[in-house]
Amino acid sequence: MTVLEESMSEKTDNELVLLSLENQENFLYLVQRYEKKLLSYIIRISGVKYEDAQDVLQDAFVSMFLKLNSFDSRLKFSSWAYRIVHNQTITDFRKRKVRPVQYFEENDLVRLVDSMSSDDHFDKKLLQDEIKTILDKMDKKYREVLVLKFLEEKDYNEISDILKKPVGTVGTLVNRAKKKFLVIYEKQTQHSN
Repeated sequence: MTVLEESMSEKTDNELVLLSLENQENFLYLVQRYEKKLLSYIIRISGVKYEDAQDVLQDAFVSMFLKLNSFDSRLKFSSWAYRIVHNQTITDFRKRKVRPVQYFEENDLVRLVDSMSSDDHFDKKLLQDEIKTILDKMDKKYREVLVLKFLEEKDYNEISDILKKPVGTVGTLVNRAKKKFLVIYEKQTQHSN
């Protein structure tokens, strides 16, 4: 890592935004900071292939760069970036007209179940396919909040910024999503017994 790269890696997001407005080459440091997280997020909420997710992300980064002057520094850059990626993913999805299927890694799914329930409603060793099936059966609005809350580990304020919904609504959506997840899980378990 060069001295410049090390110096830039220590900057806050807001500092990098200001530096990017002065010199567009500095935007690359924001791209590098968020590329993996946002790519993973796109795949999780849309189910597109890796290459397609990269295309969506590239379009989102272009959009971010073009809107950088309008970034409100009182907000978190990460929430703003996730909102742009979220909107770009929806736009891409509408163009494709394909029902999204989530892609989760096994440790993501175990973390989701562990995070959602502090009691023993869930068998901690749920198979990956079972959880995918449950998530596929859920409404998109509930799937999205579960992904943001438990896999992307965003707090309610960040989810509110990303989805452009009031914090109270986000809390309600998360609680309903957890309950719906549990109901579908219990139905699925009863049918398999």
